[in-house]
Amino acid sequence: MDNVKRKSGVLAHVSSLWGDFSSGSLGKEALEWLDFLADCKFSVWQVLPFCRPDEFNSPYKSLGAFSTNPFLIDIPTLYDEGVISKSELEGARQSSPYLCEFERLRLERLSLLKKAASRFKNTDKIDDFMQNHPETDSFCMFMALKDANGGGEWTKWNVNKISDDDLFFYRFCEYTFHAQWQKIKDYANSRNISVVGDVPMYVSHDSADVWGNPDEFLLDSDFEPTGVAGVPPDYFCPDGQVWGNPLYNRKKMKENGFSWWRRRMRFMGEMFDGVRIDHFRAVDSYFKIPPHDKTAKNGKWQKGPGMPFVNAIKEAFPEGLIIAEDLGEITDSVRRLVEKSSFPGMRVLQFAFSGGDSVHLPHNYTKNSVAYTGTHDNNTLLGYVWECGEDERKRLFDYCGYDGENLDGCYEYIMRTMMQSHAALVVFPVQDLLFYGRDTRLNTPGKSGGNWDYRFTKEQIMNIDKGRLAKWNETYKRAPES
Repeated sequence: MDNVKRKSGVLAHVSSLWGDFSSGSLGKEALEWLDFLADCKFSVWQVLPFCRPDEFNSPYKSLGAFSTNPFLIDIPTLYDEGVISKSELEGARQSSPYLCEFERLRLERLSLLKKAASRFKNTDKIDDFMQNHPETDSFCMFMALKDANGGGEWTKWNVNKISDDDLFFYRFCEYTFHAQWQKIKDYANSRNISVVGDVPMYVSHDSADVWGNPDEFLLDSDFEPTGVAGVPPDYFCPDGQVWGNPLYNRKKMKENGFSWWRRRMRFMGEMFDGVRIDHFRAVDSYFKIPPHDKTAKNGKWQKGPGMPFVNAIKEAFPEGLIIAEDLGEITDSVRRLVEKSSFPGMRVLQFAFSGGDSVHLPHNYTKNSVAYTGTHDNNTLLGYVWECGEDERKRLFDYCGYDGENLDGCYEYIMRTMMQSHAALVVFPVQDLLFYGRDTRLNTPGKSGGNWDYRFTKEQIMNIDKGRLAKWNETYKRAPES
């Protein structure tokens, strides 16, 4: 990003947007959100992965890398198109505007979308879309087969016949999501806002990707993983973390020129102006854990695909911004790879003040970096300030020039320090614009429930001082060109 103009943006997943139907969606509220960003002179909207989430609502362990989340489909748009009735629309209204109603979505939303699919007449558009997106069509086939086999894992399937109605339903959902999203992205670009997506490094074993491409993964003769992904034990987690994802067959991928990843990045390039590659350090070296271990203690580091992988994804996404998520246990080898790749790395303010001259201190930000107050896996800025140790808080306040006694007065100083930094792109989670606490945190790693459900309301967003944010963007040369 050395030649990229200074920018700033906001991290907020589509599911967190306001609306009346149990989750944020790809409707008029998303357009209103983009108007808010433009009024504040932000020029980047960063979102989480769009792929279908797992049973814990996480988009980082999906059933398909080429899939989308049907819960984000806008229901009022379907009503306007005549494929759901007024009574069905009214029956889908939410109970609360503050949280995603995941339980209700699972119980009711898919059945409503099935009704919409049964009434959809323009099937030629769906056929054309699937012809141009064979991996997404393969995902739809996978899901229809999964239904035919009672929802079981693909390695245990014994039914090969699918329902045509089920297959069409999944195709309808994918086509509808992309059609709705394209209107949102086009509007974002028309308002000088780039959209940055997120690419999880790994996929689930029970996914269309492993089912359809078993040679690309390290599997035994029964198609079970010979090793799984995770991270080693550390101070915060003495057992490490076992994620359970199958690992890539690095040798096979190198032989075919990383064709699966190239297709994946081209798919991302259709939807986004840039992407963040999650757990980028696995490109240099990845942690392999024995497949049946309950902890990561017996895992070992293995050599990753390195620069041949980097070159492949660059070629598949030549015009887009690619951000390397280089957080966690980072070695000199990882640092050299990030530098050689030319991808901007990530800097997180909440990691900066525990001691020493950390790379996360704003004076150490290089231009080719993306700086965050926190990520989707961190506490909110307010939560961090209230909960960090007294010495750490003092270092933070001294650094940002805040000498007030009221903690609530510090946030403007902290955010301006970030805006002043040399990083080409600065991104604030939406909770930090609102000055909200840990009860609005999006995700707590290692916690299986209560994640991903945070939502904000239109009233909350419209109470933000847009003029102040616009002034910061203008003052620190981050505003888009008019």
